[in-house]
Order: sequence, then structure tokens, then C-alpha cells
Amino acid sequence: MTSKRSGWIFAVLAGILILAFIGDLLFGSVRLSFKDFSDVLLGKSDNQNVDYIIWSLRLPKAITAILAGSGLALCGLLMQTLFRNPLAGPFVLGISSGASLGVALLVMASSWFGGNALVQALPFGHWGMVIAAMAGALAVMLFVILVSVRVADSVSILIIGMMFGSATGAIVSLLQYFADPDTVKSFLVWTFGDISAVTAPHLKLLTPLVIAGIFAGLILRKPLNALLLGENHARVIGVNVKRSRIVIILITSLLTGAITAFTGPIAFVGVAVPHLARAILRTSDHRRLTPATLMCGAIIMLICDILAQLPASNQVLPINTVTAIFGAPVVIWVILRNRRGRTPVES
Repeated sequence: MTSKRSGWIFAVLAGILILAFIGDLLFGSVRLSFKDFSDVLLGKSDNQNVDYIIWSLRLPKAITAILAGSGLALCGLLMQTLFRNPLAGPFVLGISSGASLGVALLVMASSWFGGNALVQALPFGHWGMVIAAMAGALAVMLFVILVSVRVADSVSILIIGMMFGSATGAIVSLLQYFADPDTVKSFLVWTFGDISAVTAPHLKLLTPLVIAGIFAGLILRKPLNALLLGENHARVIGVNVKRSRIVIILITSLLTGAITAFTGPIAFVGVAVPHLARAILRTSDHRRLTPATLMCGAIIMLICDILAQLPASNQVLPINTVTAIFGAPVVIWVILRNRRGRTPVES
């Protein structure tokens, strides 16, 4: 790919990202005009309701969509490169399952001590759910990192991570079986994913975590390119494969755990977006693929959030429903393409 064509592609992606961001601020159950939007930005608005909708509701949600989309997409790219598996995603290591287990323990425990009111009465308020999810994700992350230090084979790490995810999923199912219906419903609502629950105070913690993970992922472009050729070849050219593997797992765990803790599990974005970026750029070079994946992830998440709002309606679809509608066809396309023996075009 020529640098000129690559520059045009990134310029188009940047334009689409800006439009999607503005669209996410404008569309919703309350339709706002572009004049309302511009008046708020310029400080000329005298409508407190419009100010509240944009600054307190839609802006944090749009920023969360960018952070979640770009972070999960990067995790998917890292996992697909590390394990050389086109269907690997941010959740293959069981980090999301650990977060779900933390929330399940908190929510289900509330039914044993007086119902869901306990969750609402926690000293941290909604932060209680976030803390529980991050604690569960952290526990699994430490386990996976310990395994990665002792196991030399990346495929074995992948299998162990998937098995651990299945085990935590089984524990969650057991907790649901013995919980009352109202408590189970509360937990299921969390599993649907919800970026609108993230407020400005939450963003003060989520934003630096995601930015730190993204920055670390951008630095890894050289070892990621080497890993595309296999771990043995990467060692020959001087890449410390074991250290790179641990750093990749740490970044993925940090991003997946933080995003899942604040938004709930969001499926398909991490698996599908890297393939979309490869198809657009027609390259596997991480120097261009990584930033393209970040931008595509943010764009897709913003568009999915716009569609979830059901414009002109008071109904809001779970974000997982919309991302699945987008991601499932992409995953099917990847499987069919691989069955035909085709590989991504590299440059």
C-alpha cells in the first residue's frame, strides 16, 4: 500500500469518526437539531434541558463508546496476532468471565442479605458494581499472567484461558440457579452491556486506563509484526517472545477488565473490527493496522450506539444486540474466507 492511499484512508476514517461522534450527540429519544448542538458548544444555549442532555448524558456516552470500541478492537487485534487465530478476541483469556463472576457474586449475595436493595445501598453506589467487576477481572488476569510465565506455548495459554472462562461461567450459572428471579434479572441486564450507565466521574478512571492500554499497544507494533511470522522467527530477529507475550496479555487484560467493569460485556467488536481494518487497508502491518483498528472500533461502536437509540422512540436496545448484528456476519465471512484458503493481503 502506498503512503498516499493510506493517508486518504485515514483521512476518510477520521471524517467518519467525527460525523459518527456528532451523530451520537444529536440522535436519541429526544431529537436535537444541529443548531441546538452548536449553540451548546458555543455557550449560546439558554435551554437548560438541552445543556443537560448533551453535557451530562450524551457526551459521556459518546466518549465511552469511543473508549470501549477502540479498546476492545485493539484487544482483538492483539489476541489474533499473539495466537495467530482469526477468531480470537478480547474475551478468550477469561477476563470478561472473571468480571462477570465478580458482579454475579455481588448481585447474588444481595439476595441472601435482603434483596437487590443492598446493591443500591452500597457506600460506593454504582461504583460497587464496577469494583466487583474489576476485582473479578484482576483475579483472572493475575492467574493468566502466572500461567503465561510458566507456559512457553501460546496455544496452551489460549486453551487454559478458555477453560478458565468456562469454569467461571459455570460458577455464574450455579449462582443464577439458586438466586431469586428478580436478582437473576438484575444480573442479566448487566450482561446486555450498557454504555449509558457510564457518567463523568466514571470516565475519570476509565479514560486514563484505556489511554494507557492503547498507548502501550501502539508501542508494540514491531514485536507484533514479528509475531505474524511465528514465535521462532521472532526469536531469530531478536524479539523477546516471552516478555512480549506477557505485555500483550497484560494490556489485553487491563483494557478488557476496565471496559467490561464499566460497560458490561460487549461482544463481537473485538473479533470483527480487526478484520474490517485489514480489509480496508489490505495489509497486516501493525504500523498502519493498529491505528486503523482503533479508529474503526470507535466508529463502529458509535454507529451501534446510534442504532441502539431507536431514533424517534423512547426504547433503547441493549448495545450487545446491535454489536452482534454487526459482528456475526463479519465472523461468518472470516470463517468462509479461511475455508476457501484465502489469506489477508500483506504489504
